[in-house]
Amino acid sequence: MPSSPASETKERYVTLCHQKSTEPHDYIVKTLTKAATDYLLNASPDLKLDFAGNNKLMTEKRLSDQDVDLLVTILSRSVSLTSLDLRYNNLTDKAALSIARLIKDSPSLKELNVMCNDFTESGAELISEALHTSKTLRSLKMNGNKIGNRGGMYFAQALQINSKLRELDLGDCDLGTECVIAFATVLNQNNNLRAINLNRPILFSLQEETVVHIGLMLKVNNALRELHLSKFDMKDFGVERLCEGLVDNYTLVYLNLSCNRITRDGAAVIARLLRRNTPLEILDLGFNRIENDGAMHISAALASTNSCLKALVLLSNCIGGKGIASIATSMKQNSSLSNLYVWGNDLDETACDSLSEIINSNRLNQKNTDVKPYVVDNRTYLAEMSHGIRRFYYWTPSYGPDVVGMDGDEM
Repeated sequence: MPSSPASETKERYVTLCHQKSTEPHDYIVKTLTKAATDYLLNASPDLKLDFAGNNKLMTEKRLSDQDVDLLVTILSRSVSLTSLDLRYNNLTDKAALSIARLIKDSPSLKELNVMCNDFTESGAELISEALHTSKTLRSLKMNGNKIGNRGGMYFAQALQINSKLRELDLGDCDLGTECVIAFATVLNQNNNLRAINLNRPILFSLQEETVVHIGLMLKVNNALRELHLSKFDMKDFGVERLCEGLVDNYTLVYLNLSCNRITRDGAAVIARLLRRNTPLEILDLGFNRIENDGAMHISAALASTNSCLKALVLLSNCIGGKGIASIATSMKQNSSLSNLYVWGNDLDETACDSLSEIINSNRLNQKNTDVKPYVVDNRTYLAEMSHGIRRFYYWTPSYGPDVVGMDGDEM
């Protein structure tokens, strides 16, 4: 029986460590051993390696820059490597040089996850430059690396050149106003990127210039399917500018506006957008403040003309029983909305009864919501369930099959 790609990689890694007079890292050896076993069970030609620092196979120490340098030396030759997960390790800008080399040299790497390491703008410059010549990489997750405004600018420049990348995650990277506007400007021309995460930038202006530019971009971009703008300090003015762009957008299916400062007036603007029945399928408004009036605006839109929205997140929005009941009532008329998440609101008796009714009637599947009804002394209450809109990670919806990009690439 021929050896698996993981088994060959393990042998080469151990041999290289001996040549360098370095002890092989136990975690790398264990992970490659497990990958070899999985290959025998599944016989998949793809090599997907998970070296995440929070993995259950983790030994007493996470991967260091030197460990990754030796690993990349071996993996850059592999024609089977399609996915590499290095998140939650102790990687610094020294490791960025090795990772950049892998992006340039690998003939098959499609997915790379280096979130929550210690890369700065110097590491961002090296990795982004590698994207200039990359022909295979489709997904890059830099989430949690404090690359700052200048580091974000390097990736915006890379998107002017790279035509292969489909998913870019720069959430919680301390991006600044200039680089967020730069991304909006680049995406006026880049029609290849399908998903981008710009969560929690460091913004100091109260004028919401970043959202204005993003709204203008959405008017002309005909490729973006997923957009994350959580923790943007977005207010009703920004929501209005964003929706003005979405009126003319026919591709965006997932919009994340959670953890902003949207009120009932902003919800009214969103409701007008929903009435136009745009392609939007997932709308995350969690942790805003739309209250009862905002919920009723949205429920009226859902009950009238919208037939596209499938998942709605209204967590912690100061909504009372009247607003929750209106959403539940709209679901009786709307057949497309399948997922609803409402925990953290004022779930009084009216809210409990209305949600219990649509859950018990199977209009709302128990797996597609974050609450479960139960009865005590002839009164219905709701308990919180662990499942919600938060998926394994950003790019896969929690309902139905994986979203497939316009060119056939999975998102």
